[in-house]
Amino acid sequence: MDKYIVAHDVGTSSDKAVLIDIEGRVHGSCSQAYETHYPNPGWAEQDPEDWWRAVTQTTRLLLEKTGVPPSDVVCLTCSTQMLGIVPMDSGKGPLRPAIIWLDNRAGKQASRLMRKFINSRVFALIAGAPLGGKDGIPKLLWLKEEEPDIYNKMCCFLDVDGYLIYRGTGNMVMEWTGASVFGLDLKKKTWLKGIFRYVGLDPEKFPPLVRSIDKVGTLSREAANECGLLEGTPVMAGAGDAPSAAVGAGAVGEGEGHVYFGISGWVGVVTSRMPKGKCGAATIHSADPDKAFLFAETETAGACLRWIADEFYKSEKSDPNIPNVYALMDEMVDQIPPGSDYLIFTPWMYGERAPIDDCYVRSSFINLSANHTRENLLRAVYEGVAYNIRWIVEIVEKEFKFPLPRLRVIGGGAKGKPWMQILADVTHRNVEAVCAPQDAGAVGAALIAAVGLGIYPDFESLKKVVKIEETFEPQEKNCEIYDSLFHSYQEVYSNLRGFYSKLNKKRFDEANL
Repeated sequence: MDKYIVAHDVGTSSDKAVLIDIEGRVHGSCSQAYETHYPNPGWAEQDPEDWWRAVTQTTRLLLEKTGVPPSDVVCLTCSTQMLGIVPMDSGKGPLRPAIIWLDNRAGKQASRLMRKFINSRVFALIAGAPLGGKDGIPKLLWLKEEEPDIYNKMCCFLDVDGYLIYRGTGNMVMEWTGASVFGLDLKKKTWLKGIFRYVGLDPEKFPPLVRSIDKVGTLSREAANECGLLEGTPVMAGAGDAPSAAVGAGAVGEGEGHVYFGISGWVGVVTSRMPKGKCGAATIHSADPDKAFLFAETETAGACLRWIADEFYKSEKSDPNIPNVYALMDEMVDQIPPGSDYLIFTPWMYGERAPIDDCYVRSSFINLSANHTRENLLRAVYEGVAYNIRWIVEIVEKEFKFPLPRLRVIGGGAKGKPWMQILADVTHRNVEAVCAPQDAGAVGAALIAAVGLGIYPDFESLKKVVKIEETFEPQEKNCEIYDSLFHSYQEVYSNLRGFYSKLNKKRFDEANL
């Protein structure tokens, strides 16, 4: 009898439910969007109930579409956006809207902490990379200082994954990958309680810890009815989006890396080493209980493509004769020669973490002239994201000594062949797009659950499960053009860094006083 796992990829803009068999094959998917609210400059919040509503409704729809009976579902699990903060009351649930990863309100607290941690071993333990206004500890301090009533009332805070576990089972826990961005001792697998006290946070407000592969409860009667599943269906802990994606990419062996092209983007490497963060890269926990995960994130990748589609291709998006505006954009990009006629785009639309760690930096079109067309701007966006990934890859190789001779790519962006060819040309590396790349996060979560259920003996055995759809080889003539433009691209930040800070720092700081 066939058995299936319902896995959710709960992202920044939507939840995708995917039905996956125990051999990693996708049998169906559906999604539901939800809103992000921006009540002040630099703030980003979501309603936690929107996540749960999306999970329940897409689960029901998924089972209806595929015709799979609830009795054939062996578990429910999630891959989720990380760094969310949901203050919880033990009886009433959430005390306020969730502060999500994109939120940058805690710059003042982050700056204070960095001054406090100068020349201190504490800094390396708490993050391994410079703290910014988007990080968890500064945001919790902001909550304590700016909303003390909520901070004092909360029994603990949960992240996105933890909140969904709570809604499904009633249990309040946090799994290791999510915990590692708030302050987890990667060796001892415990909260860094001494550091929390040192910075002024109450360690008792941090929830109990579980592994990604752990069963964290079963669906309650109410939750099961909402999802259309059986009461008592196991709920597995799941993992954060980046560690889940590493598994979905099949990059689970020592030193193996992958690239993610979604709304955000990143380069990630699984390792038993514990490299200290730098250049915007940080080390968090892997979904594999025995490994860490070197994670270098660029805040906006596919978001840049969405922006140009929304602002420059509105008529095409609304045309009923054009079913997929992104496929049309791929066709148009191929009509523009590599280099976009020396037009450069920097994909830092909402600040940046890697390759440069700067919350004030923003996107720009550099060298724009009257000769450039809409399609030049479009190709420059594709290329700008690729330049950013090359910069990160070079940091991973030179600063952390992880050779990446090929790039395994996942995420919705991996479906765009022109973009993958551009990435191969810009980075001088073979680019491997996996099958169903847009489902890699959910597939990864399902495979993590499968290890936890004993279906697979370990993470190494998952390498054979993930298949390659297509490989893109670098074209030498294009590589030469991109080499020159890449170095110019890197100069943009050093030349405009002060300008970005002057333009944006004051208004962000004033909004967060």
